[in-house]
Formats: sequence, C-alpha cells, structure tokens
Amino acid sequence: MSETTGASYASAGVDIEAGDRAVELMKEWVKKTQRPEVLGGLGGFAGLFDASALKRYERPLLASATDGVGTKVDIARQMGVYDTIGHDLVAMVMDDIVVCGAEPLFMTDYICVGKVHPERVAQIVKGIAEGCVLAGCALVGGETAEHPGLLGPDDFDVAGAGTGVVEYDRLLGADRIRTGDAVIAMASSGLHSNGYSLVRHVLFDRAGLSLDREVPEFGRTLGEELLEPTKIYSLDCLALTRTAEVHAYSHITGGGLAANLARVIPDHLHATVDRSTWTPGAVFDLVGKAGRVEQLELEKTLNMGVGMMAVVPQESVDVALTVLADRGVDAWVAGEITERGDHTEGAALTGAYAS
Repeated sequence: MSETTGASYASAGVDIEAGDRAVELMKEWVKKTQRPEVLGGLGGFAGLFDASALKRYERPLLASATDGVGTKVDIARQMGVYDTIGHDLVAMVMDDIVVCGAEPLFMTDYICVGKVHPERVAQIVKGIAEGCVLAGCALVGGETAEHPGLLGPDDFDVAGAGTGVVEYDRLLGADRIRTGDAVIAMASSGLHSNGYSLVRHVLFDRAGLSLDREVPEFGRTLGEELLEPTKIYSLDCLALTRTAEVHAYSHITGGGLAANLARVIPDHLHATVDRSTWTPGAVFDLVGKAGRVEQLELEKTLNMGVGMMAVVPQESVDVALTVLADRGVDAWVAGEITERGDHTEGAALTGAYAS
C-alpha cells in the first residue's frame, strides 16, 4: 500500500532543528578555545586561521594528524558520560603532532551519531574544547552528521584532524638521536585510547565484569577507570623543548611502547627500555589476569603505564626531569640509546616490572 503523505528528511530520521540546537549549545565551549589567529565564529563553511602569524618563522613546516578514539566510545555510551571522550580525541591528534616538535595550532572534529541529541552532542564538543585548551590549540570548526539506519539512536563516533607548525631547524626526530642518549618515560593516566577491543573482550566477554563493578585496586568502578581521559602532553612537551635539549619524542599509542619508540630510532641505533624502572597501573594487571593475556601481547597492545617518551642527551636529563616534575608530569629515566649491534629491532623492553 502506498504512503498517503510525501517523504521528508525528518521522516527519514534526520532532525535538522536538533542539529541547529546542538550548534547553538556548543558555541560557548568552542569560544573558550580561540587563539588570536582565529577569524570568524562557529557556523561558517570553513574555519579560518590567520597564517600571517607564521611570518615569524624562517622556514615553517606544517604538521598534520588525524585520528579517533576507537571503541572507547562504547564505554562512554554505556556509561552515559559524554564530556570526557573529547579529551581522548585531542590527545590522540595533538600529541602526535607535538612529537616532531610542532606547536598545535588548530583542530577540527567530526561527530557521527545515530540520532542528534543536542545536549549530548554539546557535551562531546565540550570535552573536545577542554582538550584543545589543554593542548593550546583552537577548535575552528567541525561537522555533526546524523546517520539513522546505520547507527542506533544512542550510537556515536568521533574523529578529528589537527595542524601544527615547527621551525625547520627545530624539527625533532631520528636524525638527532645519538648513542648514549637517555630515554625518559612520562606516565600515562591509564589505558588512554588504545586496545579497547582487547580490553572489552577480556573484561566483558570473558570475565563477565560490569561497568558498575567496584574495583578496590582502582578505588572506583571499572567503568570510571576505563573512561579515564587520555593525558594530553602537548604543552608539557613544548615546555620541555624550550628549556632542555630534546632529540625526539614518541607518543605511545596503538602498537605499544617498543613499536612506537622504534619509529623514531635511526636504523643504526637501538633503544633499550628497562621495565624495572616502573610499575604498570592496576588496570593493566587486571586485563592480563582476567584474559590470561601473555605479557608480550599486552605490551604490543597497551601503553603499560607510559604515554609519551622523550629521547634527550645525558646532560639534559636533570633539567628535563625537573621541568616535567614542575608541570606535574610523573617522569623517569627508563632506558638508553646504544648501537644497534646484534639487535634487529629499533627498541626493546628488558627485565621485569617493578612490583
């Protein structure tokens, strides 16, 4: 039987008015991220950034990155907590940019939902805006897309892209690293935003745990621990490069500590990281025991308590640790750079974790 009324966008599941309300609600949060180089306001077709600010550079290099937060969004959805996942997004994007020594400038976001709940979308943007403030960058625009039929009414995903700038002769990376350099580890705030497919499979499917389960080792519920926002290191790393000599950074994300550190180690050198210099947080132990996950599998999936690493010359170690401590970053010397020798990989973990 044929329909008696004509089809509309609303009847297909897209609510334009709700989208407009979401934009109005998020404006106050986006405004908090503004830098002096940003022109115009939210609602235009493109975000504008005054590139004349780059004239002070002799040879400016633009650095860009894009990322999401993976299946951690499902924890946020189940918890009904939407104002922290944005911190994770900013960290995943901007901490990749700062690795080369670049200053984060601006970011855009993409939020895809099954149904626009204006207050919920505004809470997601609030978290992104707060993350941008912590990273020192502006949120210059974004997109909220409603995908009825593809996503459930409460389902959502987030992604973002960012841009930074670094002077050519201050570019950090493998070519600066030398034998004898120290590897400094910076503590993570927990799982950050990687490995949640493994974590969810282990804790929920295999161990049958619930998000509201109180975990004494955490001092809070499992859900609260899993939703702990990713630490944003951008301004800490920039402060460190301004104060001490830094040769390279490595953002410890998907693939684990050794694999990410190896990405900045030159072919003729090797980074040795001593596990005995730190104790991974209780959440890593829980995942390992609940799923009987072998240590090497954990290490190639999770950050094991280290979110960022810096490679610095030995003479910069004391200053580096002082700068980070003054900024409230828990950091320690975790390893060193040696000749590659018989090693086939760029970085490896040795020893046993401190108990």
